Amino acid sequence: MYKIFFKDRVVYLTDKIDDDLTRDFGAIHKLGSEGELKHFLADFESNTDRQEAFIYHHNQYELLKRFRGLFKNLLAAGGFIWDKDKSHFLTMKRLGKLDLPKGKIEVNETFEEAALREVSEECGIEHPEIIRPLGPTFHTYQLEDQKILKEVRWFEMIYHGNSSPTPQLEENITHIHWTPKNEGSLFIQKTYPSIVQILEKVGAI
Repeated sequence: MYKIFFKDRVVYLTDKIDDDLTRDFGAIHKLGSEGELKHFLADFESNTDRQEAFIYHHNQYELLKRFRGLFKNLLAAGGFIWDKDKSHFLTMKRLGKLDLPKGKIEVNETFEEAALREVSEECGIEHPEIIRPLGPTFHTYQLEDQKILKEVRWFEMIYHGNSSPTPQLEENITHIHWTPKNEGSLFIQKTYPSIVQILEKVGAI
C-alpha cells in the first residue's frame, strides 16, 4: 500500500482493499480510466471534509504508475540522523516547520548518495553513516499551475563525529539542534504528516 499525503489528508493506493480499508474512509475508487481517476482526485481535493480516500487495483505498481501520470514527479532523498549514542536525533526548522534534511536527486546520483549529500550540506556535518533504508514518503503540492508529486526516499543514519551542526541558510533553514529521543512526541505537533511517518519507523515517537 502507498500512502500519498495531500497536506494533512491521505489517499491510499492499495491492491488489498478488503484488508486496508478503514472505518472512516471518505471515498473509494476502483481504478478505471484516466478521466475517472482525475475526477475522483479533483473531488477529493475540493471536499476537505474527507480525510482519507482509497484507490484500488489488483496491481499496486501499475496503480502507482497510473497515479504518477497525473502529476509532475520529483525525486528526492533525505535522512533521519541519530547521534552516536542514539539518544538524540537531528532536527531543523525550515519555513516555520520542524523538518528533517532532504533534497532533490542530482543527475547520475543514487538515492543513497543524494541523502548523504543533503544531510552534509543542510546540516553542516561530515560523513554520516547510513544504517538502513526507511522507504519512501509521498506528498503532493501545487506549484503555480502544476500539480507536483514528490517522492522522498529516506535513510536512517548515525553521526559518529563531534562537530556542531550548522544550518544551510540559503535553503531557508534557520535552526538545527539535537532533539532528545524522549521529546519526539513534541515534534509531531510542529512538522508534516510525512515526517511523522518516518519518526514512527525509527521508534522516535
